[in-house]
Amino acid sequence: MAARAVVVGGGICGLATAHRLARGGMAVTLLEASDQLGGLGTFFTSRGRTVERFYHCVMPTDAALLELLDEVGLRESVDWRPTSMGMVVDGTRHSFNSALDLLRFTPLGLVDRLRFGVVSLLLRRLGRGRDLDLTRTEDWLRGLYGDRIWEVLLAPMFGAKFGAAFGDVPALYLWQRLGRESNESVRGYPAGGYRSVIDALRASIEAHGGEVRTSAPVARLEAGPDRVVATLPGGETIEADHAVSTVPLPSLRAIADAGLAPLLPEVELPYQGVVNALFFLRRPLSGHYWAPVLRSGTDFDGVIEMTPLTGSERYDDRHLVYVMHYTGRESALYLEDSDSIARRWTEQLLNLHGGLTVDDVDEVRVFKAPFVEPVYPLGYLTRRPAVVVPGTRLRLATTAHVYPNVTSWNSSVELSRTVTDALLRDARSSPNQENTAWPAESAR
Repeated sequence: MAARAVVVGGGICGLATAHRLARGGMAVTLLEASDQLGGLGTFFTSRGRTVERFYHCVMPTDAALLELLDEVGLRESVDWRPTSMGMVVDGTRHSFNSALDLLRFTPLGLVDRLRFGVVSLLLRRLGRGRDLDLTRTEDWLRGLYGDRIWEVLLAPMFGAKFGAAFGDVPALYLWQRLGRESNESVRGYPAGGYRSVIDALRASIEAHGGEVRTSAPVARLEAGPDRVVATLPGGETIEADHAVSTVPLPSLRAIADAGLAPLLPEVELPYQGVVNALFFLRRPLSGHYWAPVLRSGTDFDGVIEMTPLTGSERYDDRHLVYVMHYTGRESALYLEDSDSIARRWTEQLLNLHGGLTVDDVDEVRVFKAPFVEPVYPLGYLTRRPAVVVPGTRLRLATTAHVYPNVTSWNSSVELSRTVTDALLRDARSSPNQENTAWPAESAR
Protein backbone atom coordinates (compact mmCIF):
# COMPACT_ATOMS: atom_id res chain seq x y z
CA MET A 1 0.00 0.00 0.00
CA ALA A 2 1.28 3.45 -0.90
CA ALA A 3 2.33 5.71 1.96
CA ARG A 4 -0.20 8.41 2.70
CA ALA A 5 0.66 12.09 3.10
CA VAL A 6 -1.40 15.11 4.06
CA VAL A 7 -0.31 18.58 2.95
CA VAL A 8 -1.62 21.52 4.96
CA GLY A 9 -1.96 24.72 2.92
CA GLY A 10 -2.79 25.20 -0.74
CA GLY A 11 -0.46 28.02 -1.70
CA ILE A 12 2.25 27.50 -4.28
CA CYS A 13 4.47 25.61 -1.83
CA GLY A 14 1.64 23.26 -0.82
CA LEU A 15 0.59 22.69 -4.42
CA ALA A 16 4.15 21.98 -5.55
CA THR A 17 4.64 19.66 -2.58
CA ALA A 18 1.46 17.68 -3.23
CA HIS A 19 2.24 17.55 -6.96
CA ARG A 20 5.68 16.05 -6.40
CA LEU A 21 4.61 13.63 -3.65
CA ALA A 22 1.77 12.35 -5.83
CA ARG A 23 4.14 11.94 -8.78
CA GLY A 24 6.47 10.07 -6.43
CA GLY A 25 3.78 7.50 -5.67
CA MET A 26 2.30 8.73 -2.39
CA ALA A 27 -1.41 8.92 -1.71
CA VAL A 28 -1.78 12.66 -1.08
CA THR A 29 -4.53 14.79 0.41
CA LEU A 30 -4.07 18.57 0.21
CA LEU A 31 -6.13 20.67 2.63
CA GLU A 32 -6.68 24.38 1.97
CA ALA A 33 -8.65 26.46 4.48
CA SER A 34 -9.99 29.04 2.03
CA ASP A 35 -12.25 28.47 -0.94
CA GLN A 36 -9.39 29.06 -3.38
CA LEU A 37 -5.97 27.58 -4.02
CA GLY A 38 -2.89 29.67 -4.66
CA GLY A 39 -2.18 31.65 -1.48
CA LEU A 40 -0.86 35.00 -2.68
CA GLY A 41 -1.68 33.76 -6.19
CA THR A 42 -5.43 33.77 -5.60
CA PHE A 43 -7.59 35.69 -8.00
CA PHE A 44 -10.92 37.40 -8.59
CA THR A 45 -13.01 38.05 -11.67
CA SER A 46 -13.52 41.43 -13.30
CA ARG A 47 -15.57 41.74 -16.48
CA GLY A 48 -15.27 38.01 -16.92
CA ARG A 49 -11.46 38.15 -16.75
CA THR A 50 -9.30 36.44 -14.11
CA VAL A 51 -7.02 38.83 -12.22
CA GLU A 52 -4.50 38.06 -9.45
CA ARG A 53 -5.15 39.81 -6.16
CA PHE A 54 -1.42 40.37 -5.68
CA TYR A 55 1.18 41.06 -8.36
CA HIS A 56 3.53 38.36 -9.65
CA CYS A 57 6.12 37.89 -12.35
CA VAL A 58 8.64 35.24 -13.38
CA MET A 59 12.34 36.13 -13.45
CA PRO A 60 14.73 34.44 -15.92
CA THR A 61 16.73 33.27 -12.88
CA ASP A 62 13.73 31.46 -11.32
CA ALA A 63 15.12 28.03 -12.13
CA ALA A 64 13.00 26.06 -9.64
CA LEU A 65 9.74 27.68 -10.74
CA LEU A 66 10.57 27.24 -14.42
CA GLU A 67 11.35 23.57 -13.82
CA LEU A 68 7.97 23.14 -12.13
CA LEU A 69 6.22 24.89 -15.03
CA ASP A 70 8.01 22.48 -17.35
CA GLU A 71 6.68 19.53 -15.35
CA VAL A 72 3.08 20.67 -15.89
CA GLY A 73 3.57 21.74 -19.50
CA LEU A 74 3.48 25.51 -18.96
CA ARG A 75 7.08 26.63 -19.38
CA GLU A 76 6.58 27.56 -23.01
CA SER A 77 3.48 29.57 -22.09
CA VAL A 78 5.60 32.21 -20.30
CA ASP A 79 5.70 35.41 -22.32
CA TRP A 80 8.98 37.28 -21.74
CA ARG A 81 9.08 41.05 -22.14
CA PRO A 82 11.56 43.81 -21.35
CA THR A 83 10.36 46.05 -18.51
CA SER A 84 11.57 49.32 -17.04
CA MET A 85 11.83 50.88 -13.59
CA GLY A 86 10.81 54.30 -12.37
CA MET A 87 11.31 56.14 -9.11
CA VAL A 88 9.05 58.72 -7.48
CA VAL A 89 10.87 60.92 -4.96
CA ASP A 90 9.34 63.96 -3.27
CA GLY A 91 6.47 63.88 -5.76
CA THR A 92 8.67 63.93 -8.86
CA ARG A 93 8.77 60.99 -11.26
CA HIS A 94 12.09 59.76 -12.62
CA SER A 95 13.12 57.05 -15.04
CA PHE A 96 15.67 54.78 -13.36
CA ASN A 97 17.12 52.35 -15.89
CA SER A 98 20.26 53.61 -17.60
CA ALA A 99 23.46 55.44 -16.78
CA LEU A 100 21.95 58.53 -18.37
CA ASP A 101 18.88 58.23 -16.12
CA LEU A 102 21.15 58.08 -13.10
CA LEU A 103 23.09 61.16 -14.20
CA ARG A 104 19.76 63.00 -14.44
CA PHE A 105 18.56 61.78 -11.02
CA THR A 106 18.41 65.10 -9.15
CA PRO A 107 17.49 63.77 -5.65
CA LEU A 108 21.20 62.94 -5.39
CA GLY A 109 24.15 65.21 -6.05
CA LEU A 110 26.48 64.37 -8.92
CA VAL A 111 29.12 62.70 -6.74
CA ASP A 112 26.51 60.53 -5.05
CA ARG A 113 24.98 59.60 -8.41
CA LEU A 114 28.36 58.36 -9.60
CA ARG A 115 28.96 56.54 -6.33
CA PHE A 116 25.52 54.92 -6.51
CA GLY A 117 26.19 53.63 -10.00
CA VAL A 118 29.64 52.23 -9.27
CA VAL A 119 28.69 50.57 -5.97
CA SER A 120 25.50 49.09 -7.42
CA LEU A 121 27.47 47.46 -10.23
CA LEU A 122 29.94 45.97 -7.74
CA LEU A 123 27.57 45.20 -4.87
CA ARG A 124 27.13 41.50 -5.57
CA ARG A 125 30.90 41.06 -5.81
CA LEU A 126 31.50 43.15 -2.68
CA GLY A 127 29.42 40.69 -0.64
CA ARG A 128 31.55 37.67 -1.44
CA GLY A 129 33.73 36.44 1.41
CA ARG A 130 31.76 38.34 4.07
CA ASP A 131 29.54 36.89 6.75
CA LEU A 132 26.51 38.87 5.63
CA ASP A 133 24.17 36.85 7.82
CA LEU A 134 25.70 38.64 10.82
CA THR A 135 25.96 42.05 9.12
CA ARG A 136 23.20 44.63 9.46
CA THR A 137 21.88 45.88 6.13
CA GLU A 138 22.25 49.48 7.29
CA ASP A 139 25.87 49.00 8.37
CA TRP A 140 26.80 47.36 5.08
CA LEU A 141 24.97 49.71 2.72
CA ARG A 142 25.67 52.92 4.60
CA GLY A 143 29.36 52.03 4.61
CA LEU A 144 29.39 51.35 0.86
CA TYR A 145 27.06 54.05 -0.42
CA GLY A 146 27.55 56.77 2.19
CA ASP A 147 25.12 58.56 4.47
CA ARG A 148 23.35 60.65 1.84
CA ILE A 149 22.37 57.76 -0.46
CA TRP A 150 21.32 55.65 2.50
CA GLU A 151 19.12 58.38 3.99
CA VAL A 152 17.59 59.68 0.75
CA LEU A 153 16.94 56.40 -1.08
CA LEU A 154 17.85 53.18 0.62
CA ALA A 155 16.45 53.69 4.12
CA PRO A 156 12.97 54.67 2.86
CA MET A 157 12.94 51.71 0.47
CA PHE A 158 13.96 49.18 3.10
CA GLY A 159 11.66 50.78 5.66
CA ALA A 160 8.75 50.34 3.25
CA LYS A 161 9.52 46.62 2.96
CA PHE A 162 10.45 45.66 6.52
CA GLY A 163 9.02 48.30 8.83
CA ALA A 164 10.84 49.76 11.82
CA ALA A 165 13.42 46.94 11.94
CA PHE A 166 14.59 47.52 8.37
CA GLY A 167 18.15 48.48 9.27
CA ASP A 168 18.66 45.30 11.30
CA VAL A 169 17.72 42.84 8.54
CA PRO A 170 20.75 40.68 7.62
CA ALA A 171 22.60 41.98 4.56
CA LEU A 172 22.58 38.39 3.27
CA TYR A 173 18.92 38.82 2.32
CA LEU A 174 19.75 41.75 0.03
CA TRP A 175 22.75 39.88 -1.40
CA GLN A 176 20.49 36.96 -2.33
CA ARG A 177 17.92 39.30 -3.86
CA LEU A 178 20.59 40.75 -6.11
CA GLY A 179 21.42 37.23 -7.20
CA ARG A 180 17.81 36.59 -8.18
CA GLU A 181 17.21 39.82 -10.05
CA SER A 182 20.75 40.33 -11.40
CA ASN A 183 19.81 43.70 -12.90
CA GLU A 184 17.36 41.85 -15.17
CA SER A 185 14.91 44.02 -17.05
CA VAL A 186 13.24 41.04 -18.72
CA ARG A 187 10.32 39.50 -16.86
CA GLY A 188 7.82 36.81 -17.70
CA TYR A 189 4.14 36.13 -17.20
CA PRO A 190 2.21 32.90 -18.00
CA ALA A 191 -0.14 33.31 -20.94
CA GLY A 192 -3.03 31.96 -18.88
CA GLY A 193 -2.13 34.00 -15.81
CA TYR A 194 -1.19 32.46 -12.50
CA ARG A 195 -4.54 30.71 -12.34
CA SER A 196 -3.31 28.47 -15.17
CA VAL A 197 -0.38 27.38 -12.97
CA ILE A 198 -2.66 26.64 -10.03
CA ASP A 199 -5.12 24.73 -12.21
CA ALA A 200 -2.33 22.71 -13.83
CA LEU A 201 -0.87 21.71 -10.46
CA ARG A 202 -4.28 20.66 -9.17
CA ALA A 203 -4.89 18.62 -12.32
CA SER A 204 -1.50 16.92 -11.90
CA ILE A 205 -2.20 16.03 -8.26
CA GLU A 206 -5.57 14.55 -9.11
CA ALA A 207 -4.25 12.76 -12.19
CA HIS A 208 -1.75 10.96 -9.96
CA GLY A 209 -4.46 9.86 -7.54
CA GLY A 210 -4.23 12.71 -5.06
CA GLU A 211 -7.11 14.61 -3.47
CA VAL A 212 -7.36 18.39 -3.33
CA ARG A 213 -9.85 19.93 -0.89
CA THR A 214 -10.66 23.61 -0.49
CA SER A 215 -12.76 25.13 2.32
CA ALA A 216 -11.14 22.47 4.47
CA PRO A 217 -9.37 24.19 7.38
CA VAL A 218 -7.47 22.01 9.83
CA ALA A 219 -8.84 22.57 13.32
CA ARG A 220 -6.30 20.34 15.06
CA LEU A 221 -3.09 18.65 13.94
CA GLU A 222 -1.54 15.73 15.81
CA ALA A 223 1.86 14.32 14.87
CA GLY A 224 3.84 11.51 16.45
CA PRO A 225 6.64 9.14 15.49
CA ASP A 226 4.37 6.81 13.49
CA ARG A 227 1.48 8.85 12.08
CA VAL A 228 -0.21 12.22 11.78
CA VAL A 229 -3.88 13.06 12.20
CA ALA A 230 -5.59 16.18 10.84
CA THR A 231 -9.00 16.98 12.32
CA LEU A 232 -11.40 19.23 10.41
CA PRO A 233 -13.94 21.53 12.11
CA GLY A 234 -16.82 19.07 11.66
CA GLY A 235 -14.88 16.34 13.43
CA GLU A 236 -13.72 14.50 10.31
CA THR A 237 -10.23 13.07 10.74
CA ILE A 238 -7.61 12.33 8.11
CA GLU A 239 -4.87 9.95 9.17
CA ALA A 240 -1.61 9.74 7.24
CA ASP A 241 1.90 8.38 7.45
CA HIS A 242 3.45 11.80 6.82
CA ALA A 243 2.43 15.45 6.81
CA VAL A 244 3.91 18.62 5.36
CA SER A 245 2.74 21.96 6.73
CA THR A 246 3.24 24.96 4.48
CA VAL A 247 1.25 27.46 6.56
CA PRO A 248 3.08 30.22 8.50
CA LEU A 249 4.40 29.10 11.88
CA PRO A 250 1.93 31.29 13.86
CA SER A 251 -0.95 29.57 12.02
CA LEU A 252 0.54 26.14 12.66
CA ARG A 253 0.90 26.84 16.37
CA ALA A 254 -2.80 27.73 16.49
CA ILE A 255 -3.85 24.25 15.27
CA ALA A 256 -1.16 22.07 16.89
CA ASP A 257 -2.51 19.76 19.59
CA ALA A 258 -1.06 19.64 23.12
CA GLY A 259 1.44 16.95 22.18
CA LEU A 260 2.72 18.68 19.03
CA ALA A 261 2.80 22.31 20.21
CA PRO A 262 5.90 22.03 22.45
CA LEU A 263 7.81 20.26 19.67
CA LEU A 264 7.38 23.07 17.15
CA PRO A 265 10.27 25.47 16.47
CA GLU A 266 10.73 28.08 19.15
CA VAL A 267 11.75 30.78 16.68
CA GLU A 268 9.28 33.69 16.78
CA LEU A 269 9.49 35.74 13.60
CA PRO A 270 7.61 38.99 13.10
CA TYR A 271 5.82 39.09 9.76
CA GLN A 272 5.01 41.93 7.45
CA GLY A 273 1.61 41.75 5.85
CA VAL A 274 0.52 43.82 2.89
CA VAL A 275 -2.33 46.13 1.95
CA ASN A 276 -2.69 46.04 -1.80
CA ALA A 277 -5.00 48.10 -4.06
CA LEU A 278 -5.68 47.31 -7.71
CA PHE A 279 -6.66 50.07 -10.10
CA PHE A 280 -8.19 49.39 -13.49
CA LEU A 281 -7.44 52.53 -15.48
CA ARG A 282 -8.69 53.67 -18.87
CA ARG A 283 -5.21 54.87 -19.79
CA PRO A 284 -1.65 53.92 -18.80
CA LEU A 285 0.50 55.69 -16.22
CA SER A 286 4.25 56.02 -16.80
CA GLY A 287 4.82 52.68 -18.53
CA HIS A 288 7.30 51.55 -15.84
CA TYR A 289 6.67 48.08 -14.46
CA TRP A 290 8.01 48.98 -11.01
CA ALA A 291 8.38 52.34 -9.25
CA PRO A 292 9.15 52.88 -5.55
CA VAL A 293 7.34 55.92 -4.12
CA LEU A 294 9.34 57.86 -1.52
CA ARG A 295 8.19 60.87 0.53
CA SER A 296 5.45 61.77 -1.95
CA GLY A 297 2.34 62.19 0.21
CA THR A 298 1.02 58.67 -0.26
CA ASP A 299 0.30 55.84 2.15
CA PHE A 300 1.42 53.37 -0.48
CA ASP A 301 5.12 53.16 -1.26
CA GLY A 302 5.27 51.25 -4.52
CA VAL A 303 3.49 51.16 -7.88
CA ILE A 304 3.42 48.13 -10.19
CA GLU A 305 2.06 48.60 -13.70
CA MET A 306 1.20 45.15 -15.00
CA THR A 307 0.16 46.10 -18.51
CA PRO A 308 3.71 46.68 -19.83
CA LEU A 309 4.31 43.03 -18.90
CA THR A 310 0.95 41.43 -19.71
CA GLY A 311 -0.67 43.77 -22.23
CA SER A 312 -4.07 45.39 -21.66
CA GLU A 313 -6.14 42.86 -23.62
CA ARG A 314 -6.36 40.41 -20.72
CA TYR A 315 -7.99 43.17 -18.63
CA ASP A 316 -10.60 44.07 -21.25
CA ASP A 317 -8.38 46.81 -22.70
CA ARG A 318 -7.87 48.44 -19.33
CA HIS A 319 -4.55 49.11 -17.62
CA LEU A 320 -3.93 47.28 -14.35
CA VAL A 321 -1.95 49.04 -11.62
CA TYR A 322 -1.10 47.65 -8.18
CA VAL A 323 -0.14 49.96 -5.33
CA MET A 324 0.91 48.53 -1.99
CA HIS A 325 2.14 49.11 1.52
CA TYR A 326 3.77 46.43 3.67
CA THR A 327 2.62 46.60 7.26
CA GLY A 328 1.94 44.47 10.32
CA ARG A 329 -1.44 42.77 10.55
CA GLU A 330 -2.20 44.68 13.76
CA SER A 331 -1.49 48.12 12.26
CA ALA A 332 -4.17 50.77 11.88
CA LEU A 333 -3.87 50.64 8.09
CA TYR A 334 -4.26 46.88 7.94
CA LEU A 335 -7.34 47.02 10.16
CA GLU A 336 -8.90 49.94 8.25
CA ASP A 337 -11.99 49.41 6.16
CA SER A 338 -11.12 48.55 2.54
CA ASP A 339 -13.55 51.07 1.07
CA SER A 340 -11.91 53.86 3.04
CA ILE A 341 -8.48 52.79 1.81
CA ALA A 342 -9.75 52.66 -1.78
CA ARG A 343 -11.10 56.23 -1.62
CA ARG A 344 -7.98 57.70 -0.04
CA TRP A 345 -5.52 55.85 -2.25
CA THR A 346 -7.48 56.84 -5.35
CA GLU A 347 -7.08 60.46 -4.40
CA GLN A 348 -3.39 59.96 -3.69
CA LEU A 349 -2.79 58.22 -7.02
CA LEU A 350 -4.53 61.06 -8.86
CA ASN A 351 -2.36 63.61 -7.05
CA LEU A 352 0.77 61.62 -7.84
CA HIS A 353 -0.01 61.48 -11.56
CA GLY A 354 -1.23 64.95 -12.39
CA GLY A 355 -2.76 64.10 -15.76
CA LEU A 356 -4.91 61.35 -14.28
CA THR A 357 -8.54 62.18 -13.45
CA VAL A 358 -11.25 60.35 -11.58
CA ASP A 359 -12.87 59.53 -14.93
CA ASP A 360 -9.77 57.50 -15.81
CA VAL A 361 -10.39 55.17 -12.86
CA ASP A 362 -12.72 52.37 -13.93
CA GLU A 363 -12.52 50.08 -10.89
CA VAL A 364 -10.66 49.80 -7.56
CA ARG A 365 -10.22 46.67 -5.43
CA VAL A 366 -8.38 46.32 -2.10
CA PHE A 367 -6.92 43.05 -0.81
CA LYS A 368 -4.86 42.26 2.28
CA ALA A 369 -2.58 39.39 3.30
CA PRO A 370 -1.32 38.98 6.89
CA PHE A 371 1.81 36.84 6.38
CA VAL A 372 3.87 37.98 3.40
CA GLU A 373 7.44 38.64 4.49
CA PRO A 374 9.22 37.40 7.63
CA VAL A 375 11.52 39.98 9.18
CA TYR A 376 14.63 37.90 9.75
CA PRO A 377 17.01 38.65 12.66
CA LEU A 378 20.79 38.72 12.44
CA GLY A 379 22.35 35.27 12.50
CA TYR A 380 19.18 33.56 11.28
CA LEU A 381 21.09 30.91 9.29
CA THR A 382 22.07 29.22 12.56
CA ARG A 383 18.59 29.71 14.05
CA ARG A 384 16.52 28.67 11.06
CA PRO A 385 14.27 25.81 12.17
CA ALA A 386 14.76 22.24 11.01
CA VAL A 387 12.48 20.92 8.29
CA VAL A 388 11.44 17.88 10.34
CA VAL A 389 9.73 18.38 13.69
CA PRO A 390 11.77 16.05 15.94
CA GLY A 391 10.05 12.85 17.00
CA THR A 392 7.22 13.25 14.50
CA ARG A 393 6.24 12.52 10.91
CA LEU A 394 5.61 16.25 10.33
CA ARG A 395 7.78 18.31 8.01
CA LEU A 396 7.71 22.08 7.59
CA ALA A 397 8.00 24.08 4.38
CA THR A 398 7.28 27.69 5.30
CA THR A 399 8.59 31.19 4.65
CA ALA A 400 10.57 30.79 7.88
CA HIS A 401 12.63 28.20 6.01
CA VAL A 402 13.37 29.88 2.67
CA TYR A 403 15.98 32.26 4.08
CA PRO A 404 18.42 33.40 2.79
CA ASN A 405 16.49 33.21 -0.47
CA VAL A 406 14.03 35.97 -1.23
CA THR A 407 10.41 35.15 -0.40
CA SER A 408 8.88 34.37 -3.79
CA TRP A 409 7.12 31.64 -5.73
CA ASN A 410 10.52 30.46 -6.89
CA SER A 411 11.96 30.09 -3.38
CA SER A 412 8.78 28.34 -2.22
CA VAL A 413 9.03 25.86 -5.09
CA GLU A 414 12.73 25.31 -4.38
CA LEU A 415 11.98 24.65 -0.70
CA SER A 416 9.18 22.28 -1.69
CA ARG A 417 11.57 20.29 -3.87
CA THR A 418 14.07 19.99 -1.00
CA VAL A 419 11.40 18.78 1.41
CA THR A 420 9.65 16.38 -0.97
CA ASP A 421 12.87 14.84 -2.28
CA ALA A 422 13.98 14.06 1.29
CA LEU A 423 10.55 12.77 2.30
CA LEU A 424 10.27 10.45 -0.69
CA ARG A 425 13.81 9.22 -0.20
CA ASP A 426 13.30 8.53 3.51
CA ALA A 427 9.92 6.91 2.97
CA ARG A 428 11.39 4.52 0.41
CA SER A 429 14.56 3.65 2.29
CA SER A 430 13.68 3.67 5.98
CA PRO A 431 10.27 4.97 7.05
CA ASN A 432 11.41 5.30 10.66
CA GLN A 433 14.50 7.40 9.94
CA GLU A 434 14.09 11.13 9.42
CA ASN A 435 16.76 13.44 8.04
CA THR A 436 16.58 16.88 9.66
CA ALA A 437 19.83 18.37 8.42
CA TRP A 438 20.07 21.42 6.18
CA PRO A 439 22.96 21.84 3.75
CA ALA A 440 25.40 24.52 4.83
CA GLU A 441 24.84 27.88 3.17
CA SER A 442 26.86 31.08 3.11
CA ALA A 443 27.46 34.12 0.96
CA ARG A 444 30.84 32.79 -0.06
